[in-house]
Amino acid sequence: MVEGTKSGCIFCDIIEDKAPCCKIYEDELSLAILDINPFSKGHCLVIPKRHVPWWHELSLEENASLFRVAKIVAEKMMKALTPEFVCMYARGRRIPHTHIFLVPTYSGDVLDRFFNALELFQESPPALTALREKNSLEEVAELLRKT
Repeated sequence: MVEGTKSGCIFCDIIEDKAPCCKIYEDELSLAILDINPFSKGHCLVIPKRHVPWWHELSLEENASLFRVAKIVAEKMMKALTPEFVCMYARGRRIPHTHIFLVPTYSGDVLDRFFNALELFQESPPALTALREKNSLEEVAELLRKT
C-alpha cells in the first residue's frame, strides 16, 4: 500500500492503480479523473493522492496542488467543452477522501437549476435575510477572525 492510502477507499485504489479510471491530469500530489456518475459531459473529480477526509486537513502543499490541478482541468473544460462555467465544490462526506467536483455547467441544466433554486432560497427566508444585516455580518466576521 502506498503511504497515506487507506484500504477499501476507491480513490486510494485508483491512486494505487488497483481500480480503473480515466485520468485527465495529475501532478505529484493530486489527480484529476472523470467521474463515473457524471452530472454532465466532462464532470471530473480532483483528489489528493494522500487519504485525507476533509480538504482543510490537507497540508498547505497538498491544498495548493489540489486547487492548482482543479484550475488546470477547469481551463481544459472551458476550451474543450465550452460550458457557461465550471461549477466547483469540495466533497468528502459520502466517500471520506477529499475530492473536488468540477462540473461543466450550462444554462438551464440540472446544476444551474439547483444553484438558481439555492440562491432563491438563500435570498428569501427571514432568518437568512437577517444574516445579511451589517451587524450580523460583522459579528460573524469577528467570530471567525478570532478563531
